Amino acid sequence: MSPDPRGSLTVVGLGPGDAGLLTDSARRALDAAEDLVGYFPYVARVPERPGLIRHASDNRVEVDRARHALQLAAAGRRVAVVSGGDPGVFAMASAVFEAVEHGEAGWRDLAITVEPGITAMLAAAARLGAPLGGDFCALSLSDNLKPWPVVTTRLEAVLRADFVIALYNPISTARPWQLGSALELAAGIRTPETPVMFARAISRPDEAIRVSTLAEARDVPADMATMVILGASTTRLIPRTDGLPFVYTSRKVAGPA
Repeated sequence: MSPDPRGSLTVVGLGPGDAGLLTDSARRALDAAEDLVGYFPYVARVPERPGLIRHASDNRVEVDRARHALQLAAAGRRVAVVSGGDPGVFAMASAVFEAVEHGEAGWRDLAITVEPGITAMLAAAARLGAPLGGDFCALSLSDNLKPWPVVTTRLEAVLRADFVIALYNPISTARPWQLGSALELAAGIRTPETPVMFARAISRPDEAIRVSTLAEARDVPADMATMVILGASTTRLIPRTDGLPFVYTSRKVAGPA
């Protein structure tokens, strides 16, 4: 059956937390929505208003959540699926398109758009200076959707390639050991003085930032709200008399000797 042409689905990035970091286009998409779909904490960040139906669900049901949103849109509803940060970075946009690929044929004809947001690594980098100023990559330490050996294989490759590495999903109650394992792998490849940055809850009231070294990083507390940025050989610290150092990664890289 063909979807109702009045329906639409927009995947919206809510940014890192502060309402001032929500884009105008994302705000307009939220204002136009009749149905709001997302993980409980993200749905809670969107103010209630008349005419908006909220569909909040638990973590780890991303594809089920996406199917529900697509069913609503196919029935003619204007739907916003919300993610923290940017919805295309380890978030709901991929789940929506996975559901489209494997779901009802008519879902492919729906009006589906993605509104970007400021993801955690960019918000954290802005607070620190410019640690992503050179080549960098993003890697999730979660093994919910991929085996841990795949994570370590990829991590070792980018460590040896000397990328700055933004580590998403570094640690949780169910996975308390994986960040320590990743830092141990890094310590076998990079120098002890390599900067490691821990940025927690950026732009929210409980924001906390710490700049450490690889030698000391295992003693720094972290949780799922923490973005860990592992510097490269070209990452520099500029000490300041008051506050954290500025951190930047040089755009210049020396060629082979």
